Amino acid sequence: MVSEPIHPDSLRADARSNRDHLLLAALDVFAERGTDVPMKLIADRAGVGVGTLYRRFPDRDALVVATAQAHLDRLARMAGSAGAEEATAWDGLRRFLRECALLRLGALAAAIEPAVHAMVRTDTRVGAVRAGVLERIDELIRRAQQDGDLRTDVGVTEVGLLMTVQVYAQPGESYPAAVDRVLAIVFDGLRPVSR
Repeated sequence: MVSEPIHPDSLRADARSNRDHLLLAALDVFAERGTDVPMKLIADRAGVGVGTLYRRFPDRDALVVATAQAHLDRLARMAGSAGAEEATAWDGLRRFLRECALLRLGALAAAIEPAVHAMVRTDTRVGAVRAGVLERIDELIRRAQQDGDLRTDVGVTEVGLLMTVQVYAQPGESYPAAVDRVLAIVFDGLRPVSR
């Protein structure tokens, strides 16, 4: 049973900071080792005591749901910023997919999805944030297609798969360079044939 968390806006600044550090640490640890890790490991990574973790998240399910929500909030902000700040929707979509690859979302999805897929999809708070992410991505897709920059057979499902592309950096190659090399090929494949 997932307990109802305290709304982050109602927390004092130091408590909100602790909560944010815990969620970032949980994102990293879950991506590295899955969700079945000692809670102390997450607290240590966040630089807080395990008691602080349990005051914010009374059990693992509460932490996993909050982490999923924070993860989706971050994706919504990324997609919104990319769409608003880039000159074209195509540039926004490319920026968003590059940011997803640099965050190694594939590793996080591989670690979290098997354990929490049903829970995340049925939690109304997480579902609402997820819907917002999909809406922003769909808007980028539709605008890029209207501009003639993106194939018309590409939708949210395909972009969702591309968000979790895992890239291997060869020895001596930086991870961002490897991401750029792989995404150059992906982006060529997303362009309309006539371009």
